[in-house]
This record gives sequence, C-alpha cells and structure tokens, in this order.
Amino acid sequence: MAWMMDTYSQQVGHSVPEVVTGKPTVLGGCEGRASPTGLGAVFVTERALAMLGRSIAGQRFVIQGFGDVGSAVARELSLRGGRVIGVSDVSGGVVDTEGLDIPGLLAWWREHGFLRGCGQGEPVGRMAILETPCDVLVPAALERQITAENAERIDAQLVVEAADGPTSPEADAILAEHGIDVFPDLLASGGGATVSYFEWVQDMQRYAWSPEEMVQKLELQLSEAFDRVIEARRRLRVDLRTAAQAVAIERVAEASRLRSVYP
Repeated sequence: MAWMMDTYSQQVGHSVPEVVTGKPTVLGGCEGRASPTGLGAVFVTERALAMLGRSIAGQRFVIQGFGDVGSAVARELSLRGGRVIGVSDVSGGVVDTEGLDIPGLLAWWREHGFLRGCGQGEPVGRMAILETPCDVLVPAALERQITAENAERIDAQLVVEAADGPTSPEADAILAEHGIDVFPDLLASGGGATVSYFEWVQDMQRYAWSPEEMVQKLELQLSEAFDRVIEARRRLRVDLRTAAQAVAIERVAEASRLRSVYP
C-alpha cells in the first residue's frame, strides 16, 4: 500500500496519503494494538454474551484460524478472561478443555508460522475443530467452513463470524433450527473496514489519533451497529444475517430518497 500511495503521489506532484488505506504508520497508517478485524469480532462477542447475561470471562471459545485475525481474537479473549479451548490453522488444530496457553501459542506461531508441534493440548483436524463443544465458536479462516455437511454437529451456543462468508446458507438454516445464533460477518468482521475508514479520515484531516482513541471509536461504532441489527431483528422478525443486510439496505435507500431527482 505504501508503494501505491507513493506512485499516485508522484503522479500528482504531492503526497496524497488518503488515496489508499492499510499503509505503514509512518506514512499515514493507523496505529493500533491488534488486528482491527479480530478486535472488532471480540467487541461483538462481548455484546452478544451480554445479551445472555454473561461476560467473556470464564466462557469457552473455539477459534478456527490463527492468522492475523484468529490470533488477535484469541489474544483479546484471553486478556478478558475467556477460556480458549481450541484453535486451528492450515497445519491442524489443538484442543484443551481446561484452556490453552495463548501467550505460549502466540510465541510458537510467531517463531514457526504454524501451530503444528506447539506441544499443547490434543491434536485435532482443522475442520474437526468446528465440532468441539464450546460456548462461542469463532470461524476466522476461510469461507464455507460451516456447511450442510457439518452444521448438525456444531455444538456451540453462539457463532461469531470473524471470517468472510464462513457459513453456507444451508448451514444457516440448520443452525437456526438448533437455536444457535449466528452473528454474521457483515457485523462481526467489520472492524477492518471500519479502521480503514478511520485511517482515511485521519489522512484527510492530517491529524493522527492515539491508539487508545482509535480502539474507543471502533468499539463505539460496532456497538451502535450491533444495536441497529438487534433492533432490526426484533422489528422485522428475521435472523441476524437478514437483519444486518436490512439495516444496510435501509440506510442506502434512505440516503438515495433524500438526494436530488438525478440518479
């Protein structure tokens, strides 16, 4: 992204940091402590559990995916007292019902680039990890991981989609039949896009926020989005994914209606 910004800036004759996002901090990128997508998914998880009268502390979490997003989810949940009992990446997964040592896993992953051989828990396949009994399942890897073939065996109370499109439409219906709420990617994985917007705003203003301010604003934005989705589910009597889509469509439709007569 630095090259793209620099190439564009060279063409117009002056620095234009707002032309792209995802840049290094010294070139106008956002300064933060974690993957914004992962952190956003944790904020949504926190609100989802609060609706059930619970906090993250003491709950059992399983995370499929241990890249930038999944590892950030694991770290933030662990810092909040969550019991991460299963994680996986492309090399396989590990499960420990007593809770994994997340700082140890992060250190291993940073050194080796994969989880295989980490020496923790019992080994499990990267797809089988999805069927581990838990309170909250967080798919943070690839799309179409929860399908009609394995949805019946999902043993979680909540699914929080930190990945893009990890649940197929058929699986959505099966999970709904089992009373499992799916907090969709449109909401739960929105942290990355939100922080990209924050980066653009800061670049336009030529004023950088502190990491703490950015995290605070991210939590506020996602909390407000969460409330809108929950209200739409109640009002429309639909599932959470449809509610999130309805909120987005309604906002675009209202903006279009209020504009001029020209398309």
